[in-house]
This record gives sequence, C-alpha cells and structure tokens, in this order.
Amino acid sequence: MRLGIVGCGLIGQKRARTLTGHQLVATADANVARAQQLAALHSGCAAHDRWEEVVQRGDVDAVIVAATNNVLAPVTAAAVAHRKHVLVEKPAGRSVAELAPIVEAARKANVVVKVGFNHRFHPAFVKARELCAAGELGPLLYIRGRYGHGGRLGYEREWRADPAVAGGGELLDQGVHLIDLSRWFLGDFTDVQGSIHTYFWNMPVEDNGFLCLRTRHGQTAWLHASCTEWKNLFCFEIFGQGGKLQIDGLGGSYGTERLSFYRMLPQMGPPETTIWEYPGEDHSWRDEFLHFNRCIEGRLPVCSSLEDAVAALQVVEQVYEQSRREVAVPLHSGAERRRAI
Repeated sequence: MRLGIVGCGLIGQKRARTLTGHQLVATADANVARAQQLAALHSGCAAHDRWEEVVQRGDVDAVIVAATNNVLAPVTAAAVAHRKHVLVEKPAGRSVAELAPIVEAARKANVVVKVGFNHRFHPAFVKARELCAAGELGPLLYIRGRYGHGGRLGYEREWRADPAVAGGGELLDQGVHLIDLSRWFLGDFTDVQGSIHTYFWNMPVEDNGFLCLRTRHGQTAWLHASCTEWKNLFCFEIFGQGGKLQIDGLGGSYGTERLSFYRMLPQMGPPETTIWEYPGEDHSWRDEFLHFNRCIEGRLPVCSSLEDAVAALQVVEQVYEQSRREVAVPLHSGAERRRAI
C-alpha cells in the first residue's frame, strides 16, 4: 500500500515504524517541521502542513490519522469521501455525533475504517481471548480494570486538558481503552453508571473517571481511569466461574506485561496458577497494522471498528451527562493542591 500519515507526533512516528513492506508517500502536521522530519526518513515522501493535501492525493491508498481528537473525525470523513482506507487513533472523535455519519459513509464507499484500540493486540490480551474462547474460565462473571498515569509538569496546559480539542478528560483518553476491552469480553453494556472528578490537575476536564457498567445478563465491569496514579499502573482482571485471568503491565513504565491464569480446582482452595510474561518491545502497533492490512486485502471483519468506537463513546457520554446533573463542590484550588505537596 501507499500510505499517508496525518499527525506526526509520538503516535504518528510509532505508526510509521510499523509500515515495513509498504510505502509512506505523504505526511501532514500543523507543525510542518515534524511532517518534514518524518518524511525525510522515507524515500520519496512529501511533507504537507495541511491534512487536506494528504487525503486528496491520488497516490494514497490509506490514511493513518494520529492527530489531536478534534481533527480525528474530520480527517477520517474526508479520507472516506476520497475512498481511502483509514486507521484512526482512538477515540476516533470527540462524540458519537461526530462518528455516526462516517459509519454509513464508509459502508457506502466500501472502505475499511479501523480504530486504533491497540491494546486488543497486546499479547496478553490475545492469549486471554484464546483462553476465554476455549471455555477455560467458564461463563464470565465480571471484570475489574484500572489504568493510570501521573501526568507530568505542565500537563494541565497540554491539548488533552482543553475540552474544545480533546472533548473530555481522562475518561475519554485512557478510559476508552478500558471500556473497549471490557465490551470486547462481555458484550454491550445496557446499564451505565459512573462519575468523573478533577482532584489534582488545575484543568477544566476530569483527571479521574469511575465506571460501573452492566450487560443485559448482569455481568459487570468495574473500571477506574486516572491521571493521578503516581506510579503508572495497568491491571485488568477477568473473572469466570472456573477461574480468573489477570493482565498486569503494558511494558515500559507500566512494567513487564504479564498474564496470570488462576484456575479454580474442584476442591476449591489455592488455585492452579500459570503465568505468561511478555518482556521486550511492544509489538501491538505492528500487529494492529498487520490486521488492518489483512482486512483491506481480504475484507475480514475489523477488530475495533467505528461501531466499537461509537459504543465506547456512548458510555463516556452517558457518564458525562450524569456528572453534569450532579452538583460539583471543588476540593481545593490548583494553588492549594501544589502547596500541599
């Protein structure tokens, strides 16, 4: 394939490194220097300062969209209109309203649009899905998930803290990964309860999101996404009648990725324990792109589609609406929070 990348920051650069065997022909970024730096690594690649120039090119077969949230849906919609395949980063848009028209447009254009929920392609999750599909846990009961980081100096001034650009805070940022993964294992959620709070960062979006989601069968996902997690953390537990799967870490600052299988024995008591560890480089980005390519070649079902992104955003929007109805009482001002440290 001949590809274009819109958004040449950290994620755009990661995506570019997965394109072995394909040709990157165009890049675009509002900061044209970043587009030029990425283009310079690929022979014959042109750099642009406007994303419209990439999606309109006749020599681009597919577009990778790795820009800020406010740009994701417009670029995807334009690429689809030009009959390009698209791999767009999560959450794919700031709202359901931004994504809904693209779902039908992509269907009519007969193009593949995949949303970058790369966590589905982490080896621990791939193995967990295999074990669940094989019935190793028996009927699934509930999920407990936690995902958090501690931000960094100036975090409250970054684009993720601007509601007009990001569309929301931590629930929309890392929280959609937890929602998507939970729905991947349990199915659609018919009852959504949750709350959001800004405990520490002096910004107009939430730094913590808490969720209790239930399926029509009563299975529950109990989730917490945070950017006041002072030691980066990822923990995802899947409970079944016959045992439990626990995924810890994602590599890097989140620690070595590990899948633990606690199989209940007929006599109960201490479970039989099997552990798989996945040290080294994170290949989820590469494996996700390979899946995207296979979908284009063979029209295989897309793992993490626009419909999946819409379902995750519906949960986020319901929690935001619930929180708008609450009377919020600030805990402390930003200055008071800093004096307390």
